[in-house]
Formats: sequence, C-alpha cells, structure tokens
Amino acid sequence: MSARANQAVHAAIDLAIKEYGEVGLQVAAYVDGKQVVDAWGGIADQQTGRKVDGDTLFCPMSVTKAVTAVALHIQADRGLVEYAAPVAKYWPEFGVFGKEKGTVYDVLTHRVGLPFMPAGVTPELMCDWEWMTTQIARMHPLFEPGTRSAYQSLTFGWLIGEVVRRTDPQERPFGQFVQDEICKPLGIDSLWLGAPDHAIPRVARLIAPPNLGVKDPGYRPDDWRALSHPAAVQSPEAVYGQRQVMQACLPGSGALMNARSCARFYSMLAELGALDGVRLLSEARVRTFHVLRPPVDWDLTLGKPHAGTVGGFWQSGTPNMAVVGTSPRAYGHPGFGGSVGWNDPDHRFSMAILHNRLFGGESAGSVRDGRSFVMIAEAARKELGIRG
Repeated sequence: MSARANQAVHAAIDLAIKEYGEVGLQVAAYVDGKQVVDAWGGIADQQTGRKVDGDTLFCPMSVTKAVTAVALHIQADRGLVEYAAPVAKYWPEFGVFGKEKGTVYDVLTHRVGLPFMPAGVTPELMCDWEWMTTQIARMHPLFEPGTRSAYQSLTFGWLIGEVVRRTDPQERPFGQFVQDEICKPLGIDSLWLGAPDHAIPRVARLIAPPNLGVKDPGYRPDDWRALSHPAAVQSPEAVYGQRQVMQACLPGSGALMNARSCARFYSMLAELGALDGVRLLSEARVRTFHVLRPPVDWDLTLGKPHAGTVGGFWQSGTPNMAVVGTSPRAYGHPGFGGSVGWNDPDHRFSMAILHNRLFGGESAGSVRDGRSFVMIAEAARKELGIRG
C-alpha cells in the first residue's frame, strides 16, 4: 500500500463530502498488480447512520457490464463463442423477426437493435431470468442489427449473459459462472451478481439524483433513453434496494461490489489478462479491448456519438469518462449515477470509485457532474507518479 497515495485520496474523499455533496465513498487502486490505495469515507445508510468502511458494498449500476463482457470474452478465448457468429447459433429462440442477422459482436457493441426493456417489466419480473430472456428473444429489433447504435442500458446484461449461459458446458446460471470463472480465480471476495444473505447488511443505500424522472426540454413520448430504462424499474433505491433485486442476477446493472474487488478485477485487465499467476484471458485478446469500435455513429439511446470499444467498454477521452484521464489506451465502464472502474495498461494501473449519492445527467466521470471523482483520481495519479 502507498501511504502517501492513500493519505491523498483520503483527503480528497473528505473534501468531496464537505464541498461536493458526496455522502458515502469508497476508492481503491492497483499498480503493477498490487493494491496501492484503499480508502473510504462518509455514510452508507443515512437512515441508521451506518458509516462506509472498506467492506461496504455498492450497486454501481452499469459498471456491472464490464464483468459481464469479460465473461463473454472468456468463452471466446476458449473457442466456445465467435464474435462474428449470429446470436441465434447459440440461442436459437433469438433468431426471429430479423434478429437472426444479429451477431454476438453486435450485442457486445450495442448494435443489435434491442435497447428497450420488455413491455410490462416490473422489479419482480426483472429478477426472473427465464422471463427476461424469453421476452427479449421474442422482441422485434428497432433497426436491422449491425446498422446503427442504441445503448442497451439494461438489456445488454441478459443478451450477453444468455449467450454465456448457453455456451457453458456446465450450464451454470450466469451469476455462478461469474463466481467460478472470474471472482474465485482472481481472489475477489466481494463482487456478486446475486448476493448471498450474509452480504445484504453491508450494502449502501442509494440516493437518487435530484433530477431523476424530470423530463428535459427535448423529451418526446418515444424518448429512447427513457424507454431503455422505464419508470417501473428506474428508481435506484426503491428498485435496487429491494432484497429480491440484490439477490437476483441482473448482469447489465445489478452487481454488488466494493471498490477493492472492482479495482482488482480491472487490475487483471491492466496486467493484460493475468493477475498473481492466474491467467483469465489471453494477452492478445485483452490488447484489443481499448480499440474504439468503428464506426463512431450516433447512438439513438444516448443521444450522442457512441464511443464504446470493441471489447464492450468505454474509452478514455469520451465525455463521461473524464475521470479516467487522457492515457490513450485506458478504458473502463461508468455506471448510471457515478460509480466507475477502469484500467490503464500503459501504467499497469487500475482504479475504482464507488458512491451512493448518484449524480444527475451524464454517467460518472463527466466533468460537469463528476468533479469530485476527477479530483480523487487526480490526487491518486499525482502521488503514484502516473501521468495522463
């Protein structure tokens, strides 16, 4: 552990709480495969006054997608999945209404035309894997797969997760696959897609952004962003704070983790697929993950150019990844409301910043909403001698 970096991050956390309105924060970082920052502060539960500590679990929303994408890449590394193959090769029920043209790569890069949640979804139904995957398989794509971009805010998880489940020789539930093939090999002890009973008391309560549900001036009844994350499953604490949701496998948005586990996961990527002598992914495959996915076209859900990578991540330099800095090969994934994890393979550096007071507007790391996160990340990089 770096005492100076840890002290600097603790000071930045204190400032973020006092000056930027943060409530509870947790930060961890790795360099050269070793943890160098482990810091936290603030309140995990405003109702009880429970404080954040290093074991507190956060729901980081779409930070979950990075773990889900890596599960797919593991299957590809094993020769069980081909990115260019139709999804229907592995999931035959999916191949209807034009979706038979959709490839695994289209799903991974948000170009399969299924950004919306199924009609009638509720928190209870969202927790039912079979209902969700059956409904998604029956949906009509909103455009020909592979021709346009539309960020799959929630559906990404079931689309990728079902391909992994169908290609797993052991036919494990997706949450179990993540435990067996990612968490246990890497010694990650606090990251779940479907948390066990003993983990629930550790979870921080989410605090919704003040503008949640407020329609912006350009809102239309067919607004793609709103339809991709419908009101019935949108409210952060009212939905994701339910025990049944915390214990369900929601692979696009519902993982529970602490910063230590998130940063360790990304350290594996910063070390090009291996950590502490355990290789999860081939170096050649990981070296492609930062590459910007062509074309950088207009994303119909996000309402701006899609700047995701071929690996299913978000590249440094994009507006909602300002926290990552400018290192050209850095990449990671933000979540709705702020939490973020990333790695910088050029400096063998990884970092996670998780919190419970969700930002409004853009996802985490934007300069506008994420000034506290940018400050924390810069404090760590400065003490660790990492440029960019």
